[in-house]
Amino acid sequence: MKTAHDLADKAVFVTGANRGIGKAVVDCFIRNGARKVYAAARNLKAAKHQLGAHSGKLELLEVDLTLPATVAAAAQHAADTDIVVNSAGVLSTTTSLDEHALESLKHETEVNTFGLVRLAQAFAPVLARNGAGVFVQINSVASIKCFGHLTTYCASKAASYAITQSLRDLWKARGIRVLSVHPGPMATDMGTTAGFAEIAEPPSVVAETILSALGTTDFHVFPGSMAAVMGAAYASYAREIVDVDLTAEPPPAAGEHELSAATA
Repeated sequence: MKTAHDLADKAVFVTGANRGIGKAVVDCFIRNGARKVYAAARNLKAAKHQLGAHSGKLELLEVDLTLPATVAAAAQHAADTDIVVNSAGVLSTTTSLDEHALESLKHETEVNTFGLVRLAQAFAPVLARNGAGVFVQINSVASIKCFGHLTTYCASKAASYAITQSLRDLWKARGIRVLSVHPGPMATDMGTTAGFAEIAEPPSVVAETILSALGTTDFHVFPGSMAAVMGAAYASYAREIVDVDLTAEPPPAAGEHELSAATA
């Protein structure tokens, strides 16, 4: 019997596939037996150069998450997709008080947040139709912790994390599983721009952690050393708040547990 992380008969669609975490996912999933990988990137020439070694199982697609038509066309073409990994993203070193803060926030939100929504809407029927599909969203530790020099990026990622939570709830009845992945600093162009080069880890860590997580029932995934520490600290909040349907039974008010015990 096949487990969830057996990729032998799986077709995988990866955005941001030509570099960084996206490329690491492509490399890892092909190496571990994926039947086919659709590598989505804005620059096909660069992607062909960087991913040419996998030409046998790889199909390059030109996709720009800011252009809805390219996202819709990709979903229509890659109609056999079983797993979507959304790794595409942009980052700027911008604080709340920088003169260009609103421009940076708009650009990062357009890609990191609106792009997620466009991709989810396009691939929802594909994953549902193919059965037991998986949608993997790369959210970053910056989605739960704001780093001041990356304020606008963190804001866009916090928004994408909120949307990822909603997708899990919306898709549960349709059999589509969602993973919210929160890597720490990785040795990518983005990690260098963010100023974390000295503590960055190989992006292959993210790909391998995602692959392992496919064999579990986890929603949150925290690849890397910094992420592991943050994930451990975040675990109780995630378990008691994020993973709970608070609309069904609101949590007790502060002190209510103590009052109940005292009057029992």
